[in-house]
Amino acid sequence: MGLSPDPRPQAAHAGRLRLRHGAAAGAALTVGTALGTQPAAAAPGGFPDYRYVRTLLTASQLKYNPTGEIIFPCFRGVYDKLSSPLGRYYLYYAPHDAPGGICLAYGNSLEGPFTEYPSNPIVSNTWSGHYSVSHVSSPHVLWNQDAKEFWLYFHGENTTTRLARSGDGIHFTYDKVVLSTSMLPAGTTETSYARVFRHDLPSRGARYVMVFMLNNTTNHRDIGWGWSADGRTWSYDQQPLIRHGDVGGPHLLYRNNSTYVVYNKDKASGGDIMITEVGNDFSKRTHLGVFYNSRSAAPENGRAAAPSFGTDGGVPYMIYEAGERLAGAIAVARG
Repeated sequence: MGLSPDPRPQAAHAGRLRLRHGAAAGAALTVGTALGTQPAAAAPGGFPDYRYVRTLLTASQLKYNPTGEIIFPCFRGVYDKLSSPLGRYYLYYAPHDAPGGICLAYGNSLEGPFTEYPSNPIVSNTWSGHYSVSHVSSPHVLWNQDAKEFWLYFHGENTTTRLARSGDGIHFTYDKVVLSTSMLPAGTTETSYARVFRHDLPSRGARYVMVFMLNNTTNHRDIGWGWSADGRTWSYDQQPLIRHGDVGGPHLLYRNNSTYVVYNKDKASGGDIMITEVGNDFSKRTHLGVFYNSRSAAPENGRAAAPSFGTDGGVPYMIYEAGERLAGAIAVARG
């Protein structure tokens, strides 16, 4: 099984795990060896206990490597959507620092190896007629079942989240700005790192939900959210969804008929991935604690962040940033 576009994807685990969610020619990248079986507590909310398997991408091994760092993975199963995909899975990622650039790798297993697409970046920091910015980053690709297209949400600058659309997941057409600081209260300084999910909110006339990192003049980052009928035109809650401070990388998960947000804390605050139950109508705020405890060993070195979730052959996986911000790698954990 791959990553389902349905908002209630297929069961992937004996515990009826369901995930909300959101890899292409060059030399195959080296895959690290799995580390030992360090014991860890099961995740709250009845989710699997994800454990690090190996590193998938390291900036120093990539042909397109302008800054020596990569962040924010997002993966999609494409074998059931494209007639001749480069691999079963497309893995999107980006450097953050200028010039950034939305990048692609592809592979046939979520445990790797993944092969770097030779013409990265597939989206750069200049798009003639649309924008010229210092950097673009944080790719989140949604398979839009209604349009039968891959919809790419990405930021550049940190004040602005944009949308581009594609029939093949590689060649994109620019669409529009979907989120900016001007859409949030005065004093908002960043609206970025957005992920979009198919999620019905009948009371709001919405079929899509966005979660994103929100910052303001206090420089303590929260999680914001918005809703949309079509994935293009959005309304945003003017208050943060999660106010833990210094958090980011949000992702929606679904289990046992409820909806959760997982998100990372910065390393100074523990470097772990946390979980909050928000309920299917986003009316709850039940903080459940640590979802994934980052390990002190490499490659995590006390920080795990920006998780992306899905299944492969019925096995749940989490692909995420491992390591110091702007000095880490892309890793995979198995549930």
